[in-house]
Amino acid sequence: MTSRCHKVAIAGFVAALALTGCSSGAKSDSGRIDVGVLVITMFDPENAVWLQHEQLPTTVEVPGAFKPVRCNTDRLCVAETGQGKANAATTMMAILGSDKFDFSHAYFLTAGIGGTPPGQGTLGGAAWARWVVDFDLGNHLEPATAPDVPFGYRPVEDYNTAVYQLDPTLVDKAFELTRGVPLADSPQAVAERSHYPGQEARTPAVMKCDTMTGDDYFAGKSISDTAAYIMTLRTKGDGTYCTTQMEDNATATALKAHGYLNRYLSLRTMSNFDQPYPGQSVTDLLDTTSGGFDIALQNQYTLGKTVATNLLKSPPA
Repeated sequence: MTSRCHKVAIAGFVAALALTGCSSGAKSDSGRIDVGVLVITMFDPENAVWLQHEQLPTTVEVPGAFKPVRCNTDRLCVAETGQGKANAATTMMAILGSDKFDFSHAYFLTAGIGGTPPGQGTLGGAAWARWVVDFDLGNHLEPATAPDVPFGYRPVEDYNTAVYQLDPTLVDKAFELTRGVPLADSPQAVAERSHYPGQEARTPAVMKCDTMTGDDYFAGKSISDTAAYIMTLRTKGDGTYCTTQMEDNATATALKAHGYLNRYLSLRTMSNFDQPYPGQSVTDLLDTTSGGFDIALQNQYTLGKTVATNLLKSPPA
């Protein structure tokens, strides 16, 4: 999954950005805040980018949520769920069930960072997910002890939460809106790419592919290949594993429970590779801050803002 070692370092920055305004957001006829787009971030650095660039003067405390929700009169709200499926599910259910918001016409946009296999994405790149698949659910067996089980993985059952297909029309719309948007890059990302075969000439771009959710923070080529296999199984051959993260199945489950899944978009920008380059150890990969971290944060805001603005001005019929 994504490298999140910046959290403590940026905590002071986040605190400085915290807004404590008490003005009212756009209100529906019921007196609740009328939400046009709820941007869903997962941890402080992702959230900080939105707080830095957006005026969100309304702070809404929601019992059970990880952090307060920030809103403005343009009907944009930004939430931070906390990392991992348990935090994401708890926060999203608390927010969606709150009587402080009107989500009747809202769209929901995960805007976060994630890992990528070097055969698919690149540092700073972005992917709009068509499929959201859970890595953890099923039987994970030691391959050497189960040679007849490909990658040591058996799906067993679907658990009703293992795989979600997002609305193709909405995903296509987001992709078309953003495919030509210039993305940030950096010398650090260029240098890191150069260690990976086939990555030397890559630059950040927007893709449509699919995301893998796991509380198990995996790293290494064999586990990456397992994730690709699980994606293929769960989507019956239609999905392509290109990002990994820790929350999106939980977020999708909460949205489905409230009848909003057809209005959900998952955007993950690529902060790190999910496996070491030749000659690098997997522990070095995990213990080194990726050159893609900062540009991925910037790009998730740039692309997320583009789509959120369009949905607020011209929501699909």
